[in-house]
Amino acid sequence: MDWLSRLFEMMPVRGRLDLRCSYGTPWRIEQGPGEANEIPYHAVLAGSAMLEDPAGGRPLQLKAGDILLLPGNSRHVMHDGSGAAPLPARNRASLNFTVSENLGSDERLDLLCGHFAIAPPHDRLLRSYLPSRLIVHAGTLAGKKETAAQLAGLVSLMRSEAADDHLGGHAMLNALSTAMFALVMRLASETEDAPRGLLALAGHSRLAPAVAALFNEPQRAWSLPELAQLCNMSRATLARQFQEKLGRSASDLLTDIRMTLAANGLKKSSLSTGAVAEAVGYQSEAAFQRAFKSHMGVTPAQWRKLQEPSGRDVFAKSAVSADANPANAAEADPPGNRRPEKGDDVPSLA
Repeated sequence: MDWLSRLFEMMPVRGRLDLRCSYGTPWRIEQGPGEANEIPYHAVLAGSAMLEDPAGGRPLQLKAGDILLLPGNSRHVMHDGSGAAPLPARNRASLNFTVSENLGSDERLDLLCGHFAIAPPHDRLLRSYLPSRLIVHAGTLAGKKETAAQLAGLVSLMRSEAADDHLGGHAMLNALSTAMFALVMRLASETEDAPRGLLALAGHSRLAPAVAALFNEPQRAWSLPELAQLCNMSRATLARQFQEKLGRSASDLLTDIRMTLAANGLKKSSLSTGAVAEAVGYQSEAAFQRAFKSHMGVTPAQWRKLQEPSGRDVFAKSAVSADANPANAAEADPPGNRRPEKGDDVPSLA
């Protein structure tokens, strides 16, 4: 199985379309932060938008075909760039989603707004391997990559589904949103300037065998020489490439994969802690318990307790309110994805 499919198997992602915006100039959108386990997205169907730089730099122009993901889940602002006071927008509910529109004229912005939900603690782990914002372009022009054409076709289908209240439209739009996440990740990994993290690592063809090995056989006691041999490079080169592309070591990635699988395994009441420990590569249950607590902030037993049914669907989200600028939601800070401190019992590739 390829690494991206394996990643989604480990930490399922669900997409949801929240709004279709239809604005004429002047307009302005202010959103975020959303729920703690969300990654907002915006797909520009027509028109253009200026995305404000949170650091105060020049705004970035988004054009038709651009898809923006915000793994950092921060407050973000988009506008038409005119500097004029925005016209008031109103929301109207359709059967399967909400439409936000104003009475502006000239070139109109047609924008799909939604989010991807990832169950905790996987949301924090995934965001740590992605840039705070990610932009890809879905196009079908000559010379474009196959993935870009596939993504353009998927967005076109979303646009068609969002044009009217089709039977099953809600399910279709959410399923297409989920598929869009995978295609955006694939396309971003194929670009020459893939952002540092998993996308840059996956796009490095020489490192692909090592990445696939860590995802597909995390229980194995991998060593750097073994991974280097898979990639036909020296141990020093492998270590340097991981740091340059991922920003972390192969050992860090292996530990994150193991802890993700362990967190999933501990949700199953039929599996003992010892069985989970062995399944993710630990021969000593005590060592596993120390590593899990160091990484997750809680013991395996405490984690099991936290997973008891609460009646709340972590993927659920209430309907968008009548306000075109949804109120900001406070982001919780549950334990998770803490980097192990020196002396912790974690696997070390040597």
